[in-house]
Amino acid sequence: MIEDKTGQRIPDVTFHTRENDEWLDVTTSELFDNKTIIVFSLPGAFTPTCSTTHLPRYQELQPIFKANGVDDIICVSVNDTFVMNAWKADQNADRIRFIPDGSGKFTDGMGMLVNKDDLGFGMRSWRYSMLVKNGVVEKMFIEPNKPGDPFEVSDADTMLNYLAPEAKKPQHITIVSKPGCGHCARAKAALKAANKDFETIELGANGLSLATLSALSGSGATPQVFVDGQLIGGADETVAWLAGQ
Repeated sequence: MIEDKTGQRIPDVTFHTRENDEWLDVTTSELFDNKTIIVFSLPGAFTPTCSTTHLPRYQELQPIFKANGVDDIICVSVNDTFVMNAWKADQNADRIRFIPDGSGKFTDGMGMLVNKDDLGFGMRSWRYSMLVKNGVVEKMFIEPNKPGDPFEVSDADTMLNYLAPEAKKPQHITIVSKPGCGHCARAKAALKAANKDFETIELGANGLSLATLSALSGSGATPQVFVDGQLIGGADETVAWLAGQ
């Protein structure tokens, strides 16, 4: 049964993690005591919504959360530590702490352990997020109890709107590039020098072809830099845009 644990202490659990090829046991006390922590929990590592939306947005907004008093952001899933570590590396999610709840003990204690046999998963976590202060749940955002895998309220933006509604969110920057492109490298270097986070889409990867790019923007030239969905242009235009920020 899905339960709202707002106002209650989190369960006392020891997580068996793997760091630097060594086993390391981590307790909930070590993770939560005297800290302000955001937790988001999801059905499984490498699953589509978790990998494309849920995790990346928390990674993107981590500096904003930190500036507003959050000490750490923890991703919990009923997976083993090897899977969680591989997922972290795959996602380049260096700002998030990945905690494996392989036995489901923490998730069960949170009232969020559900049967996902219909997807072939077995027992997994219902999707939710929560703000925890000194081990006590201040606020939970629990996805509605309906079929499938709803993703409506546990996202990073909902959490930020609760924690710091006036906080300015970072611009979403995407660069479309191709291997060996010098102008692409120059645009990326300029964005990095300006401390701008960005995602990279490589032509030829994940089904994005030159024809697709041309259909989207009217040009097959690279790089193409988009800010909040609007095309800025190539490397020269990106440098000029950065100068005006």
